[in-house]
Amino acid sequence: MIDLKMLREDSERIRKGIARKKFQCDLDRIIELDQKRRAIITESEQLRAQQKSANAEMAAMQKGSPEFLDKIGQLKVLSASVKALQERQQEAEAAWQEGVMTIPNIPHASVPDGDDESGNVVIREGGPPDRVFPDARPHFDIPWFSELADFSGGARVTGAGFPFFLGDLARLVRALIDFFLEEARGSGYVEILAPLLVNRDSALATGQLPDKEGQMYEIPSEGLFLIPTAEVPITNLYRGAVLEGSDLPLKHCGHTPCFRREAGSYGKDVRGLNRLHQFDKVELVQWVYPDSSFDALEGLLEDSERLLRKLRLPYRVLLMCAGDIGFPHAKQYDIDVW
Repeated sequence: MIDLKMLREDSERIRKGIARKKFQCDLDRIIELDQKRRAIITESEQLRAQQKSANAEMAAMQKGSPEFLDKIGQLKVLSASVKALQERQQEAEAAWQEGVMTIPNIPHASVPDGDDESGNVVIREGGPPDRVFPDARPHFDIPWFSELADFSGGARVTGAGFPFFLGDLARLVRALIDFFLEEARGSGYVEILAPLLVNRDSALATGQLPDKEGQMYEIPSEGLFLIPTAEVPITNLYRGAVLEGSDLPLKHCGHTPCFRREAGSYGKDVRGLNRLHQFDKVELVQWVYPDSSFDALEGLLEDSERLLRKLRLPYRVLLMCAGDIGFPHAKQYDIDVW
């Protein structure tokens, strides 16, 4: 969430950041809602002070006297006014909270401008020096792929995007998960086995809500969501907690199945194992002091690249432009693996 002090004292900075991200957000309305909310709070506090003063005056009066009865009448009027203000305050608070959740984080100065992925900047390329593989082919064109990845069986049992992995392919998935987790442990990450369901507050805290409900599987009767990435439960592990500064940095990793509806996905980018509705992911998460956050970001990037080098996979690192970094991020790298 945006710092309220920045919203009230430097709204132009937020406005410019929203424009860089090509994001739709009615900042003027949100500022107006904040002012309305604060005015109601001030008025409510003044009325409560009057109630307290009237109660103190009544304590010094003779019960049943004209002054006492008159003060009771004043208190009834004040009480009704306070109740009405409480209702207005709740409505104003809800509208303001809904509005402020639509403000994206502001891109860092190092983030390049751009409208979409075409504005992303290649930072470096890595992997084996001979990055030309004459026999390379898309995974879905490998002759045995359709035998070990059963999409039709998954569609019959669940629906599209939920394949079965059989035999050696199932073993490969399990081996890769174990490899990633063991490498993370060697780099100082503590493994977490996280829940696969989170509540609305957790989804809000990591930016999946309020604008990505259509991509999440939801259990409305329980107010829970299947996680779209292990990042959500792991990051929320310390939500609302107070950590000792001496405990930082904290480094955690975790493997979970992940679930995404990918509503509207179609075309060549969804062939084979691309854009599945259920997939496995190993997540790396760090908690650090704000002034060392960019060092931590570079560390996370190096930890990820190290895995690709060990697997001898060619890749490139992209610095995502302001128009392509999505809702929750202030700066983000992307890694393309070829």
